[in-house]
Amino acid sequence: QVQLVESGGGLVQAGGSLRLSCAASGRTISTYHMGWFRQAQGKEREFVAAISRSGGREYYTNSVKGRFTISRDNAKNTVYLEMNSLKPEDTAVYYCTAQRFDCSGYVCSANWNRYDYWGQGTQVIVSS
Repeated sequence: QVQLVESGGGLVQAGGSLRLSCAASGRTISTYHMGWFRQAQGKEREFVAAISRSGGREYYTNSVKGRFTISRDNAKNTVYLEMNSLKPEDTAVYYCTAQRFDCSGYVCSANWNRYDYWGQGTQVIVSS
């Protein structure tokens, strides 16, 4: 079992930045493909970003490319999502997630059904 706890959300003005953290416990995440999803009120869950086990490959949904950066520190058992140039449409609850099986490519990274563990989420609100 892997427990995931997100932090770093909050209220920020458009154009601002936030850094989300996802602290894992229970098992080392070095063998897990890690991802971030988000869900805005009244909308479906949406893929944001994912990172391979070693951190060598990153995947992003188009709307955040160039603004968000996912990273991981396996020694600290933590995954990060650096969010810059935030827009009101980025407002959502952001969830950290872990996938046990090997995943190579955008399709498996963006498929929420493939992920095995989820955090409780952290709220991000971007005001205009």
